[in-house]
Amino acid sequence: MISLAQTYFIEVMTIILYCLLIFVPLLLGVVMALYADRKIWAAVQKRRGPNVVGPYGLFQVPADGLKFIFKEIILPDGSDKTVFLIAPIITLALSITAWAVVPVQAGVVLANINVGILYIFAISSLGVYGILMAGWSSNSKYPFFGALRSAAQMVSYEVSIGFVIITVLLCVGSLNLTEIVMAQKTMWFFIPLFPMFIVFFISALAETNRPPFDLPEAESELVAGYQTEYSGMPFVLFLFGEYINILLMCAMTTILFLGGWLPPIDIYPLNAVPGFVWFLLKVIFVFYLFAMVKAFVPRYRYDQLMRLGWKVFLPLSLFAVVATSSILFFFNLAPGM
Repeated sequence: MISLAQTYFIEVMTIILYCLLIFVPLLLGVVMALYADRKIWAAVQKRRGPNVVGPYGLFQVPADGLKFIFKEIILPDGSDKTVFLIAPIITLALSITAWAVVPVQAGVVLANINVGILYIFAISSLGVYGILMAGWSSNSKYPFFGALRSAAQMVSYEVSIGFVIITVLLCVGSLNLTEIVMAQKTMWFFIPLFPMFIVFFISALAETNRPPFDLPEAESELVAGYQTEYSGMPFVLFLFGEYINILLMCAMTTILFLGGWLPPIDIYPLNAVPGFVWFLLKVIFVFYLFAMVKAFVPRYRYDQLMRLGWKVFLPLSLFAVVATSSILFFFNLAPGM
């Protein structure tokens, strides 16, 4: 018989294994995303980008990470040191936790819960706490202003993202991410819901503080925003959390609008390709769009950013919810009718 201690040990090791199954691929994904981001940006500006450390500069990102490991962690005088150090840990932990319900292929998901979309929405909403804690605990006006900006920005665009997700859920009739993907077997949702696809994509840029919506980290105004006082590994934790959230939004765009792991057309040899390959290719494509926007779209002013969220995207997404529900009802297209 297995003793109680052995049972606990097996459960702990299982949890550690699950954590590694999420963290290791995400770590590799962040390294590749950082490298691709810098290369794409350089190519648009006719520069070489990373090209010294390793072949084609492939080892530049690991070299930068190694450099940060040996950098001194500076704690500002007058700061709340406990909150100051906990903030980046919370940011990274929440960003990783959200991936627990993301399916990369049929049956390949850590937790296939029926409210997966609500789980991701809840976890991503909590991400603002890490940024607020970092800005407040630094005891400096520039990080605090950056944290307030980020909180206002994330709350503003989460509203639009929520209504966009509702339009998708109306077409599926389920909160399960796997069922959302399977509902797109005949047609990907970006075709009938193309305006909402655009709203979701732009809102995802704002939600993850990507250019042209990187106002919380605007170097010309706030030095580096809520990250101003951070150095060494705490700064890297913020960076990793930010890029993991970017990859999460790329994955959610893929799942909600681009058919997840489904091939473009269900014919041979396209349907012979493993599902996770299609999923990765679509995530890479969406990230490429993220990087291209960063490369050539100028930064918004803060009043323009908030006006876009509240006066354009909110009414548009509300209208889309009403229009989608009306069309599904009157034409008997709603799931279960």
